[in-house]
Amino acid sequence: MDDEEPLEPETQDETETVAASENSDETLYCEAEATPAVEKEKPTHESSETDLEMEDTEKFFTTGQKELYLEACKLVGVVPVSYFIRNMEESYVNLNHHGLGPRGTKAIAIALVNLSDNDLGLEGARIISEFLQRNTSSLSNLQLSGNNFKDEAAELLSQALSSDYRIKSLDLSHNQFSDKGGEHLGQMLALNVGLQSLDLSWNHFYTRGAVALCNGLRTNVTLKKLDVSMNGFGNEGATALGDVLRLNNSLAYLDVSGNDISNEGVSKISRGLELNDSLKVLKLFLNPMSMDGAVLLILSIKRNPKSSMEELDISNVLVSEQFVKTLDGVYAVHPQLDVVYKAVQGLSAKKAVLLWTNPMKLIQSYADQHKITVVDFLKNLNPTRTMRMPVGEFRKAMVQQKQVPLNRSQIRELIKKIDEKTGMVNFSLLKMAKP
Repeated sequence: MDDEEPLEPETQDETETVAASENSDETLYCEAEATPAVEKEKPTHESSETDLEMEDTEKFFTTGQKELYLEACKLVGVVPVSYFIRNMEESYVNLNHHGLGPRGTKAIAIALVNLSDNDLGLEGARIISEFLQRNTSSLSNLQLSGNNFKDEAAELLSQALSSDYRIKSLDLSHNQFSDKGGEHLGQMLALNVGLQSLDLSWNHFYTRGAVALCNGLRTNVTLKKLDVSMNGFGNEGATALGDVLRLNNSLAYLDVSGNDISNEGVSKISRGLELNDSLKVLKLFLNPMSMDGAVLLILSIKRNPKSSMEELDISNVLVSEQFVKTLDGVYAVHPQLDVVYKAVQGLSAKKAVLLWTNPMKLIQSYADQHKITVVDFLKNLNPTRTMRMPVGEFRKAMVQQKQVPLNRSQIRELIKKIDEKTGMVNFSLLKMAKP
């Protein structure tokens, strides 16, 4: 900003905030809790070489970004700009003539890092790492997908997350991590005691990176959901995963779709499933496995009386009617299980149609006959008689109830309508669904 260019007079809010900063940190940041309404009018465009102007950022900011901005101001030692706080959810924010300076601009840049597809690169990773290592943030969710992070960024983030217990969910998908990055992240997983969900899909992990990640999972006790789909684990990576499943008793969701795993690798995963009692969802879609590999998987689940498996996705595998009979035997032992395969060889289209009728029509018909609502019918299946129920328990209840006989495909379709995507079904979602 030119020295001759006059600054816009500070508002009363901004003056009070500056004054407060001399006395108390608590007072400094309380302004964000009660922000006055502002007109949603796009300001006149002004030009400046150093001031910050942002547009076309529709609804970028959330409560998390507001908190991150306030924390960032503490980090760099500046007073929060009240105008920015009041307008951060607008589609256009003009910060010309607000005297941001380099540190003020950096604070706003930090607030922007919790966004995907921003090409933050190494410098962005360094800022995030420094922020996390201050150990004062209450942020629990970081969405950092598609930011061109490479292995050096993985090292910085891993250093910060190794001792962080506040971040519960981390999305690092669609970045440029390779095996070296996998080694850093594996070391982080061995030490981290807070992370519950990690998305590493669409990176470049191959055998060495896969083994390193699995080594970290061996001792990790908090991670419940891991997505490593669309990488290159291969059969050696699958072998390491099989070993993890024997030892890890916290992981409940594992997606290794599209990882070049053949029947050889599937056999190693199957051995892990024979001893695992925590995994509920396993996705192996888009791997070059055949029906023989699929048989190994379902039999390993059958042999494990403590298995918690609820969903097995092998939806690119064509199976036979003999496979379906074998699967029925598995379902008898584990009624909560649903195996999604591509189709049955030789099953005519006419027969397939006869096997599927809209489940909601069947339930609605039963409810009408007995003068109850569909929701009442579903709640009666829940031992607690409440509106929410674990997916596996609901599937098991639907299989075992006799009032409205449904096959597995129909139950799967019903669950889609009421699935919260949190491991729970919610019957109230039927009230919001269109007829």
